[in-house]
Amino acid sequence: MAIGGSHDSVAVAALSSLDDPLRRQMYEFVADADGPVSREEAAAAAGVGRTLAAYHLDKLAEAGLLTVSYQRPPGRSGPGAGRPAKVYTPSAREVSVSVPPRAYEFLARLIVEAAERDDHVRTTVNETAYDAGRRVGADAAGDLIAALRSCGYRPAVSDDDTVILRNCPFHAVAEDHTEVVCGLNLRLIEGIVEGSRDRTARPRLEPHPTRCCVVVHRRAASRS
Repeated sequence: MAIGGSHDSVAVAALSSLDDPLRRQMYEFVADADGPVSREEAAAAAGVGRTLAAYHLDKLAEAGLLTVSYQRPPGRSGPGAGRPAKVYTPSAREVSVSVPPRAYEFLARLIVEAAERDDHVRTTVNETAYDAGRRVGADAAGDLIAALRSCGYRPAVSDDDTVILRNCPFHAVAEDHTEVVCGLNLRLIEGIVEGSRDRTARPRLEPHPTRCCVVVHRRAASRS
């Protein structure tokens, strides 16, 4: 989003809300969580009181960076269960500002639309993504998670060592061009895995409405 209108003012305000170190810490905690975060959980993670945590969380929600909902703690239901607690999740909204104005998303859409029209272009784009991924993986010195983060993903490692990517860095374009973007996404991550030399990792397309379409499964390393 480029400066130059009312939407840009909203974007600047949203980004300004992250200038406070504690508020940014809370945003990162919510963004990295596996599910909705309560005020108590955020307070404990930041080492502050519940009231202060609530203040910063609500400010993030006002800025459009977090979404608010209400739910009862697990195991509590029916009469006497009390009021539902306020919980927070990252919003799907993307916020960026460029000075002077830039139109990178427009360029991305042009390339993706060209790939949709021509299979040869799609093949070239996918292989370019793979090559770029290999360079990213190599630059991360074998750290697959760091490589993924450097490309804008928010990876989370599950108990079985599967890597779930909580977000799609290309969501704005993927909404209208899902097939092409997901294919490109897979090739990019395959390249990252190859470049990082993680021989146990196997990226797979597993579309999901609230996260990246690619999941990186890991198999047990072979014993020599």
